[in-house]
Amino acid sequence: RRIRKEKKMKEVPTISMVMDAYRKCAAIERMRMERPCERTVESAVNGTRRLCEIGGISLDEPIAVLNRRRLERILDAARSSSLKPISVWSYLYSLRKLFAKWTQRYYADKKWSLPQIEIPSFQRQAPRYVRPDASVLAKVKAWYRGLEKRPDPREWVLATLMLEFAMRNGDVERLRWSDIRLRDGRAVLCYTPHKTRLSSGRTVAWPVHPDIWERLCAYHGDGIPRAKRRGWTKNESRDAQLVVPCARDVYVRVNRDLRANKIFTGAKGCYELRKICIDHIYQKYGAEMASSISGDDIRTVMRYYADPSAVNIDGVRVVDLL
Repeated sequence: RRIRKEKKMKEVPTISMVMDAYRKCAAIERMRMERPCERTVESAVNGTRRLCEIGGISLDEPIAVLNRRRLERILDAARSSSLKPISVWSYLYSLRKLFAKWTQRYYADKKWSLPQIEIPSFQRQAPRYVRPDASVLAKVKAWYRGLEKRPDPREWVLATLMLEFAMRNGDVERLRWSDIRLRDGRAVLCYTPHKTRLSSGRTVAWPVHPDIWERLCAYHGDGIPRAKRRGWTKNESRDAQLVVPCARDVYVRVNRDLRANKIFTGAKGCYELRKICIDHIYQKYGAEMASSISGDDIRTVMRYYADPSAVNIDGVRVVDLL
């Protein structure tokens, strides 16, 4: 009788209630474990909301309506629309995040009666990297050279960090001058990529070419005209300052410029610069060095950042190598 009473007391939450609770418990979990990050949380919530829109499901309906049959009907509806399969799978993946293992104890504290949501199995993988042809690379090179003449030097610095050092835009936003260190008389860029900080924790330590170091020193010394020095504070030591103040604004502007010049048409044109960097290091120095500059493991490099199928050597007689 007591067990029946407890079951009656449990509440079946709506989809919006679960989404709100996920946001709150994610903030607490982030204080404990430094994950999930805010972007992951917003991606999970927005993806779930989009999934409900496709299926005509109100967020005020009980979470139990998202059963396997309903999700399969959503997949069938998406199939007849113009949505790409990878987009639909990403929405399903977002729904799965709402019920990650770490969330269960938070939901249990609310005494919610949560059903076992059976999400259709799928293999979500981004397409393999395809190396740009010579004409695209020539456009990238000419565009990059032109950045040196721009009035705002931050555009050149941001593009350099992505094209020459394969940095992600989020890592560029966090980079400080103290992350560039002198070792045996030469500058070395040292940082831990945020995306892999909690998984592999590998630190990138990549030497800075003398020409680039000379330009960075000039930029660090002269900096941006005072009228444009947003993000710089007088109390902060020079080495603790951000290399690219207000980097997100600069990133948006550079991304827009890449599209305007018809070099990359996607929403993440700057990210293609990182891919080009890793792929060219892979071609010239091999997978190990490509892994070193990117901070990713070799398997990730080979799938998403290099094109091993595009062989760039002449014919080889192996017998001559014996």
